Amino acid sequence: MLKLTVAMNFVFISPHFPTNYYLFCRRLKEAGFTVLAIGEPELGELSPELREALDWYYKVDDLHNYGELKAACEFFTGRFGKIDRLDSLNEYWLETEARLRTEFGVFGVQNDTIADIRHKSRMKKIFAAAGIPHARGRLARSPEEVLALAKETRFPVIVKPDDGMGAAFTYKLRNEEEINEFFAGKPDREFIAEEFIPGDIVTFDGLADRDGKIVFCTSHVYGEGVMETVLADSHIYYYSTREIPADLEKAGRKLADAFKVRERFFHFEFFRRKDGTLCALEVNIRPPGGFTVDMFNYSCDMDVYALWAKVMTGAPVPFDYKRKYFCCYIGRKNRLAYKHSHEEVLGRLGDIVVQHQGLAPVLARAMGDYGYIVRAEKLEAVMKAVKFIQE
Repeated sequence: MLKLTVAMNFVFISPHFPTNYYLFCRRLKEAGFTVLAIGEPELGELSPELREALDWYYKVDDLHNYGELKAACEFFTGRFGKIDRLDSLNEYWLETEARLRTEFGVFGVQNDTIADIRHKSRMKKIFAAAGIPHARGRLARSPEEVLALAKETRFPVIVKPDDGMGAAFTYKLRNEEEINEFFAGKPDREFIAEEFIPGDIVTFDGLADRDGKIVFCTSHVYGEGVMETVLADSHIYYYSTREIPADLEKAGRKLADAFKVRERFFHFEFFRRKDGTLCALEVNIRPPGGFTVDMFNYSCDMDVYALWAKVMTGAPVPFDYKRKYFCCYIGRKNRLAYKHSHEEVLGRLGDIVVQHQGLAPVLARAMGDYGYIVRAEKLEAVMKAVKFIQE
């Protein structure tokens, strides 16, 4: 692996979650970084693999307490020198990271640009400026505003937090009565209302280097959207494609430029309408959730954790890869009675199951209590596995 000629200090926030993120720390260490972490668990509660990847671990009582995070960064600066990079690769901490980067002069997304990648209302303005078709919407400050949108686009309308993540606090409103019920019990935060777009969710995912060059990209197709999965408390599956449709890649690269993606992963969501056209849904300037990063690796027989660490060094990253397999995540929920047991799944599907494990409760509503990753050269084999596992 490419090594740094001069050590750089990388502060990683909450490196223990998700569990596979210890690999980002390990690859940073192998690339020559001084890896400094901040988290809530005791040092002894971290996995041995994560502990070995860290040069220093600073425990805080509460990662939501900015004062504690600031004190940790001041300690790191005093002991190790300037902080060169700071991240968690987790959407939950994006605003906290931006605040710390701004205060400590660290390269990356800052306070003055974080709103563009956190607020859906701001995203729509950038979609429009880039000429990308997108779901119509407006801030939902009153029942009248939502009803006005419904009259333009027809029911149902989708209402969700303007700065939310995932499908938490997302509602599908089918009539005026449901609009009024929503506002009667509305959580104390700003919401956006959007037209409902029938179609399949497709993504453009990847990693861009310091100059904005995309060094890796792929695409995923969802059998059912995360919102639908959460609202119905059903199970989900989605798979990576071996070929990215030309119109999707063109739109995705256009968005990467419009949102000035630098030295970061990205996860762009689109609707593929029934007529075949694309409609932008939202952008996420971080890795896709769950175990999708592992799916990158399984689909291409690569190590994206190491690739990301190389990007962090700032050196040129000559990288060649092929999408060898369709790779699929298949979730199951404990509340559902499945025809085939876990043992039957492994016995029947054999080597095409490349990973399987239980998920943390915070992920279970969207991703399932247990997840399988399968891969095959042909989509037909993957879809047969989906049917068998979720039957």
